[in-house]
Amino acid sequence: MELFDVAIVGAGPGGSTCAAFCAAAGLRTLLLEREKFPREKVCGDCLNPACWPVLQRLETSERVRQLPHGILDAVEFIAIGGEKVIVDLPTGDESEIAVKRSLFDNLLFTRARELGAEIRDATTVSAIEKNSSHNWTVATGETIFEAASLVGADGRNSTVARLCNLLPRLERERIALQTHIPLPAGFGNRVVLQFLRDGYSGQAPVDACELNLCLVSKPSRMPALRSWADEQFRLARDHQWRTVTPLTRAAIPAVYENLFLIGDAARVVEPFTGEGIYYALHSGELAANAIVKIIRGQDRQVTLREFARAHGAMYRGRLWINRLARAAVLSPRIASLFVNAARFQPPIWRLLTAKIVRSN
Repeated sequence: MELFDVAIVGAGPGGSTCAAFCAAAGLRTLLLEREKFPREKVCGDCLNPACWPVLQRLETSERVRQLPHGILDAVEFIAIGGEKVIVDLPTGDESEIAVKRSLFDNLLFTRARELGAEIRDATTVSAIEKNSSHNWTVATGETIFEAASLVGADGRNSTVARLCNLLPRLERERIALQTHIPLPAGFGNRVVLQFLRDGYSGQAPVDACELNLCLVSKPSRMPALRSWADEQFRLARDHQWRTVTPLTRAAIPAVYENLFLIGDAARVVEPFTGEGIYYALHSGELAANAIVKIIRGQDRQVTLREFARAHGAMYRGRLWINRLARAAVLSPRIASLFVNAARFQPPIWRLLTAKIVRSN
């Protein structure tokens, strides 16, 4: 049985970031991933400016900018009646971009390997338990690994949380669909958040040729929303969409002694905000910092409390936007009234976008 300082399950942005920082600090690091990389992922594909400081510390920011991507200069809110509010986004080194998750995630995955993490993709975790030494044993088929710390970075339907009996109940009041389509002529450098009678749509260019298109609705209204998208973007009736459920989950504590949950495994946020990747990156770095301190002999309980406080602070002042997005699906007319009111009170939307893109 191989012994590691930390085993991380899930090689999305949170897991790969955590693995990269742990490996860079000299920890024997194992990163396990169910899928074979590179792979596509249901996501709005947006990296908001809050991501850049973490990517700089990973020494990957320039490599990310070299990937095919769309630059987002503004966010445009569109009400049901077509009324619009446009808010400028930061530019230059602090800009927001959109990049395919297949490219972005693979870059971080590769960075973790470069820094010394042992990588096992196309590997499914089948069992997790604590042994008599209070370490974790992680089984993948007939192979068993042992680790002093375990990180669940495996998303909203986390296998780690499920096997540890921590996974919260499902909430199926909304579902999301996502696809990439040819970029409409004249779309421009913008992200669009469009309120509709049956839900809302997010749209962002991911490169010079493709548009990320997302739909969010109640299950009963999704067929009507898909029909709108088919007509609006001239899609074939058999156009292929990716889907994800649940759209949100109740939050659970992010740390249990030597078990850490990061990104969507701890708290799933509304895709409307485009903040999911930021939460994954930052929580991955926070978990790595805590694990390194514990391995190096710093007080475990003090370190865990510091991690829990920092993890909670990451969301502070942002989650009201999440509630607004939920209301946009459940009551799109009310959300449209808010857009119309904001046309005459621009500071409302400047405040909203500032909350989304700030880094602390």
